[in-house]
Amino acid sequence: MSKIEIACFNPKSALIAFENGADRIELCDGLSEGGTTPDFEITKELRDKINIPIFVMIRPRGGNFTYSDAEFEQMKEELNRLKSLNVDGFVFGILDENDEVNREQNQILVELARPLPCTFHRAFDRASGLENTLEKVIECGFKTILTSGQKPNVSEGKENLKKLVELSNGRIEILVGGGLRSSNITEIRELTKAGYFHSSAITDGGAFANADEVVALKNK
Repeated sequence: MSKIEIACFNPKSALIAFENGADRIELCDGLSEGGTTPDFEITKELRDKINIPIFVMIRPRGGNFTYSDAEFEQMKEELNRLKSLNVDGFVFGILDENDEVNREQNQILVELARPLPCTFHRAFDRASGLENTLEKVIECGFKTILTSGQKPNVSEGKENLKKLVELSNGRIEILVGGGLRSSNITEIRELTKAGYFHSSAITDGGAFANADEVVALKNK
């Protein structure tokens, strides 16, 4: 049985994930943008209803992962506000203009989040170089990397994911996500030896997690 994090873009999906056995929720807004910072009030209401860990996305907009000074200030403010809601962790990732890990800005946010853990999201897959990017993310103090192995999806990235699990050697968790479904989780888990998996559990191209898919992901 795998550990499963469900990416939820609305409160309905979060409740479906919670009620059907998800281990953790990644809460965000902006489905079409691939995830942005969720609304404060929505997060507050969900926290009262859900007692599994909620990790909150901090991302001011879609597009690339290089942010202006104003956008970075916004990220700091939103992280501080959302931290007051007893969430369990944060999800973000900042690159510089060369698509390398922006060590300074990531470290600032990791410090702000303490003692809560942080996940470096799929900005990892936009960066160049598997091993050096892994080391930089570890040095910034992240506890988890969400990745499809620097490929468009987990099926194409499975060999890189296997390598990342080996290279990380328990120093950071490799959270496998990007095109992950109940139909491929068994194969990906057996090859990569990863312990935690991430999916939106959206099966119909819509906006909401599918309850049966959450159960299937959990029980494969």
